[in-house]
Amino acid sequence: MPELPDVEGFRQVLESCAKGRVVRHVEVRDAGVLHGVGVRGLRDALEGRRFGTPERHGKWLLARTGGPTLVLHFGMTGRLVCGRPDDAVEAHDRVLFTLSGNRQLRFRDQRKLQGLWLAHDDSDLDRLLGRQGPDAMAVDRADFEAVLSSRRGHLKTALTDQSALAGLGNLLADEILWRARLRPDRLARELTQDDRRRLYSEMRRTLRSAVSAGCVPPRDSWLTGHRDDPDPRCPRCGSGLRRSRMAGRGTVWCPRCQPEG
Repeated sequence: MPELPDVEGFRQVLESCAKGRVVRHVEVRDAGVLHGVGVRGLRDALEGRRFGTPERHGKWLLARTGGPTLVLHFGMTGRLVCGRPDDAVEAHDRVLFTLSGNRQLRFRDQRKLQGLWLAHDDSDLDRLLGRQGPDAMAVDRADFEAVLSSRRGHLKTALTDQSALAGLGNLLADEILWRARLRPDRLARELTQDDRRRLYSEMRRTLRSAVSAGCVPPRDSWLTGHRDDPDPRCPRCGSGLRRSRMAGRGTVWCPRCQPEG
């Protein structure tokens, strides 16, 4: 599933492909990815508009036009692709935006679990994103600690709750907790101040590296690089990794590096 680093990569694709370009034509090949707007409404709102600087909040991408804002969420398999209008159309290309300068931006998604929304003004945006917590890349330490202190559940559940902190998914949460040497089933409210500061620092460090890579990279030195091994071992201490499920998510941790208490 795309997480914050992936969506930041899509933001960069959108900026390099579409910023400053006029939408000449919108072709909806599958209306199943549209939410709260029909094919005609999307075309009428965007054709003739010029894309501005895109923004990202958590896993959401905002394509502003100076008027309506196209809002995208990529679910598990969505992505943005930049090409030219005469490029061959692929089976999972759902919406095509033909732009000035012989460019075409495509929303490609196999499973169609999320898709595209249209916000006509800031109040529409507030309704769409109002339940999102602060962005994990932008949140300062004081607000981050306040979020954790107010949560009653497990630590991993708090990190992946988009209403608490926007942008972290399953892979990032496991990676950050492993780096911070904190078990995913620790209660968020029971962390010490040193725990919270260490967790914040490791979150920032992990996000910077992942954004540079454009994904959560499966490097040998990362937990992510070993979680799917047949006999997964901790890349730091060599202990066998443990697996469990938390809030319906597959969770991996090291019992030695992330002890109880």
